[in-house]
Amino acid sequence: MGYTVEKISGNQVKINFEIASEKFDAAVQQAYLKLRGRINVPAFRKGKAPRRLIENMYGEGVFYDDAFDIVFPEAYEAAVKENDLQVVDRPEVDEMKQIGVGKDLLFTIKVYVKPDVELGQYKGLKAVKYVHKVTDEEIDSRIQQDVTKATTMADVTDRPVENGDTVNLDYAGSVDGVAFEGGTAENQTLEIGSGHFIPGFEEQMIGMNIGEEKDLQVKFPDEYHAENLKGKDAVFHVKVNGIQSKVVPALDDDFAADVSEFDTFADYKANIEKELTEQADKNAAVQLENELVQQAVDAADCDIPDAMINDETDIMIRELKLRMMYQGLRYEDYLKYTGQSEDQIKEMYKPEAKNRVKMQLVLDAIIKAENVEVTDEEVEKATAEEAERSGRELEEFKKSLNDRQKEYLKDNAKIRKGVDMIVETAQVEEKDEADRIDAADTIKAVEDAASAVMEKEEEEE
Repeated sequence: MGYTVEKISGNQVKINFEIASEKFDAAVQQAYLKLRGRINVPAFRKGKAPRRLIENMYGEGVFYDDAFDIVFPEAYEAAVKENDLQVVDRPEVDEMKQIGVGKDLLFTIKVYVKPDVELGQYKGLKAVKYVHKVTDEEIDSRIQQDVTKATTMADVTDRPVENGDTVNLDYAGSVDGVAFEGGTAENQTLEIGSGHFIPGFEEQMIGMNIGEEKDLQVKFPDEYHAENLKGKDAVFHVKVNGIQSKVVPALDDDFAADVSEFDTFADYKANIEKELTEQADKNAAVQLENELVQQAVDAADCDIPDAMINDETDIMIRELKLRMMYQGLRYEDYLKYTGQSEDQIKEMYKPEAKNRVKMQLVLDAIIKAENVEVTDEEVEKATAEEAERSGRELEEFKKSLNDRQKEYLKDNAKIRKGVDMIVETAQVEEKDEADRIDAADTIKAVEDAASAVMEKEEEEE
C-alpha cells in the first residue's frame, strides 16, 4: 500500500492511493462472503451460490463497492496519522483511476483540513481602555440590595392602609352584576402601589381599615389579555383581612454588622465601593482584551471550510438549548413563539460561528508563531480556575480528568498566555467611560439625522 499527499489549497489536500492487487482481491472475496446470503440466484439456496456465478449475473464489479469500503479505512487512517493531517470533514473520492480483480487499486480523494492562517498584525495594536468610575448612585443601589434583604414585615393594627403596605384581602369582581372567571379570591396579598392590579384598584384601598369592606369601581384596560373584559367597567367587592408594613433598617453600624463582616457602616460602604471598582476594572480589562483579540482576528486571513463553521453552529445551538433547559423552557416552544425554523436559527448564528472558529485558528497560529509554551505552574493555575468554575474541589477535579481533558487545559493555558502577550504589547490609551457614551450618543444622533433626511427625501419623491 502506498500514497502521496498533495496540498491543493490552504484548507484542502489530495491523497493519491495505490493498494496492491492482492489486498484488494482479498477484500473482494471478503465482500462476497459477507453479501452472498443476501443475493438471490436461481437454483441455489441463499448463501450457496458461487462467487463467479454471481459476478456473471450481476456484473464483475458487484462486490467492488463493498471491497473498497473494506480496504479504504485502514489506508486513509494511516495517511492521516503519518502526515499529521488535521481533517475537519469527511473525505470524498475525487477520481477512481483503476479498480478490478488482479489490478492494483488506484484512486484519489480530497479532504478538507484545518486551514492555513496568514497572520496580520497582532503585536503593537492600538486600543482604548474605557475606565468606569463608580458613582454614589451605584454604591447606594448596592447597599439597597442589602437593605431589601434585611427588611422585615410587621403587622399593623392601629391605622388604615397606606401606600407601600402589604394587604391581605378577599375580593370578588363582577361586570354588569355578573361574576367573571378569575375575578374572585380569598386571602390574597397585594402590595399597595406595586401596580400589580388593574389601574385604580390599589389606590382606592388606601384608607381602608382591617375588617372593612368596600366596592371598588374600576375599568379594565383596552389592551387587557382577557378578550371578554377589555375596556369593561367592573366592580370589585373587597375586604381587608390584615395589614403589614415594611420595617426598613437604619443605615448604621448595627446594620453593617448584620449584613457584612464589618463593624462600622463606613467600613462596610468603603468595601462596597472597593468591590464595585474591582469589578468595573475587570470588566474594562475584558472589554479591552476582546477588542484587541478581535483586531488580531480581523487582520488575519484564512479560508475556513464550511464543515468547521457548521460544527461550531451546531455547538452554539446546543448551548442555546442548554440555557433554555436551565430556564425551564423548551427549544421547540422557542421556535414556535419566534416563528423561526432551526435552519433559520443556524443561518442567524453562522456569522458568529465563523468568527469563533477564526478566532481559535488565529490564536493557535499566534501560539505556534511565538513558540508559546507553558510551565507546570501555569497549567496548574488553569486547572484550578476550571475547577473553581465547575464548583469542585481541585484535587477531586484533577482526579476526574482524562488525558484528552488534561491536554485541553494545557491548550487553554497556552491560549491565555498568547492573549496576555497581545494585550501586553498593545498601545493602550485609557479614557473615562463617559467619553465612549458621549461618542456613541453623537454617532447615534448623526445616524438619526441621516435617517430623517432620507425619509424626508423619500416623502418628497
